[in-house]
Amino acid sequence: MRGGSAMTSGARIKIGPAFELAFAVSVLRTVVATTVTVFFTAMVAYAFSKRQLVGRKAYMAVGTVTLFFGGGLIPYFLLIRSLGLLDSFFVYVFPTMFSFYNLLIFQAFFREIPAELEESAWIDGAGNFRIFLQLTIPLSGPVLATIALFVGVYNWNDYFFGIIFINNAKLQPIQTVLYRVIAESQSGQMVTAILSSAVQARRVTAQGIRMATMMVATAPILFVYPFLQRYFVKGMLLGSIKG
Repeated sequence: MRGGSAMTSGARIKIGPAFELAFAVSVLRTVVATTVTVFFTAMVAYAFSKRQLVGRKAYMAVGTVTLFFGGGLIPYFLLIRSLGLLDSFFVYVFPTMFSFYNLLIFQAFFREIPAELEESAWIDGAGNFRIFLQLTIPLSGPVLATIALFVGVYNWNDYFFGIIFINNAKLQPIQTVLYRVIAESQSGQMVTAILSSAVQARRVTAQGIRMATMMVATAPILFVYPFLQRYFVKGMLLGSIKG
């Protein structure tokens, strides 16, 4: 009994700081990766929305292929390693900073913006990048919120990158820690089932750890979603009318 209690309290002491650090990593990853992904994808989609773009049809054909076929995990891992992103925070940012599916939604929305607005900006001496920043982005609130919700939820819920590409425990996100906690608690329950009934209290502790961790990991998304829901619905509708 004493040995079991010591192991349980030791696990609690270990989980606390690791959980707090992983939560901070997940928040930072979600904010940085979502911001970079939304901005970069919107910028590329703005260029793709212009029919005069040289090579546009070829780029669209290549991008469409990526919607249905992938290179597989091993080539992807080798690519990440060759880029020097293993055990780096930027592995959460650079590999996912562009999505062709999100580009299609952005592109359909940008085409709905009246061409007269851009023409007047051209007459006033604005260039492409200035038009994109000061005209297109302010008019694209619904689709920006929609894509930000897509990307933000993905980055917050993803545990795969932390398992495959990160060995440093200080860089692992909350979902990876949650995955490990659940896996360890399940293996602990299998051992406990074989031991005497006097150690059954450890099962309650393991269950409590899982439930508390899942609640904290889910709460931020539950808090943010109601504020973006109206933009989400509007952005999906407008982005798919002529998509």
